[in-house]
Amino acid sequence: MKQIFVATIATLAFLTTFSSHADTTYSHVNVYVTAQDTGQRLSKTNEEDLADSDPITEKKQYIFVDPSKTFQTLIGIGGALTDASAETFYKLPKDKQQEILTAYFDPINGIGYSLGRTHIHSCDFSSDSYTYVQDGDTNLDTFNISHDLKYRVPFIKAALATAGKDHLTLFASPWSPPAWMKDNTNMLHGGKLKPEYYDCWARYCCKFIHAYDQQGISIWGMTVQNEPMAIQTWESCFFSAEDERDFVKDALGPELRKFGLKKTKVMVWDHNRGLLYHYASTILDDPEAAKYVWGVAYHWYVNDSFENVKLLKEAFPQTHLLFTEGCVSPYDTNKLSNWQWGETYATSMIHDFNNGVEGWTDWNVLLDEQGGPNHVQNFCFAPIHADTRNGTLYYMNSYYYIGHFSKFIRPGAKRIVSSSSTDDLLTTAFVNPDGTIAVIVLNLTDKPQSFNVWTQGKSAANTSPPHSIITLVLSS
Repeated sequence: MKQIFVATIATLAFLTTFSSHADTTYSHVNVYVTAQDTGQRLSKTNEEDLADSDPITEKKQYIFVDPSKTFQTLIGIGGALTDASAETFYKLPKDKQQEILTAYFDPINGIGYSLGRTHIHSCDFSSDSYTYVQDGDTNLDTFNISHDLKYRVPFIKAALATAGKDHLTLFASPWSPPAWMKDNTNMLHGGKLKPEYYDCWARYCCKFIHAYDQQGISIWGMTVQNEPMAIQTWESCFFSAEDERDFVKDALGPELRKFGLKKTKVMVWDHNRGLLYHYASTILDDPEAAKYVWGVAYHWYVNDSFENVKLLKEAFPQTHLLFTEGCVSPYDTNKLSNWQWGETYATSMIHDFNNGVEGWTDWNVLLDEQGGPNHVQNFCFAPIHADTRNGTLYYMNSYYYIGHFSKFIRPGAKRIVSSSSTDDLLTTAFVNPDGTIAVIVLNLTDKPQSFNVWTQGKSAANTSPPHSIITLVLSS
């Protein structure tokens, strides 16, 4: 393996003291670029002043930014803190561990991840299958999270310490109930949760939240089931839309309230965009189930189906949306430097945010030189890979592409209008709590694209290099 990128963002700074600037007049632009076939990686390329705009013409390309029109509020952007990530982390020298923490979670010297996902007992990206109770313990008297205390809990605590405890929001997802609760008596290969164990499994999830809270790790929300329509060779459990609806209204929702966890955000679906509308609407159209549901989670696999996210938000405008998993696979060392990976992330993020998503989480934040560890050989890519044999870190371009969002769009930011006059440039924009505006511009073409960023009657000329992503930070 050769080193792909070296982190070059230590000198970037971002203001994290937020305040309200409803009537800000924007006059200045800082430009940050990541581009193929260049050394630019989240590189500040220039500073510009916004000047009175020339008359608009169809002969030029524009990104029109309107901060007076606001939409959803951002919860955060980040990735998953899995067993695999934690195990890989603790195989590295201390200086490399610190580099990873800074690179991901430091909002000034890193890309400022502010949202994280973890799993309830094992998933495919664990070294083995395990649960927190002994078989058949319906009272859950043997419940303990001792397995997680070796790697995953310390890793999450280190991430929280780097980000600032109140600046990293965490949610959890189960991949499968214990085997003895399922009709196939196996945590793997799908199977269904037996109805007689609905309450027991709901209590199990509640006990997980309490156990992590006792470790100083607050679980803000949970999805009901990871990929409920997939029968996988790893931990999986099949829930039809009707099954999940009934489990939420008859077991999970009531048990969360019994445990004093009413504020825990419950998200349904947690699978691909293709079946998103049908599955989620089946649950949300039932008032007794919907009263327990904060939002709908989803992944990006199989096909894009971006329109389904928009349709769901239009049909259920009070429902919150969270993107909870995406990665590229299968892992191949020879493809670490493929530029398409970062573009895949940015394309998804722009469409998802423009369709109303409030948070966006990548899959594993860190994997090893094989794309694991993974107990079923389901290896994939992560934005940072570590060669645990020699401690070398490899930064994929996806790390920088995600960073163009996570570093400059901070929790509490509101999406605003960012309208492109050309199909050759994709865009989204947010106004941060400190009043700055972050405008993302994505160029997937083989040619440089000249454009003017325009707001409040002023504009500044820019050029997007071929296969590049730009963040323009507008300030007063």
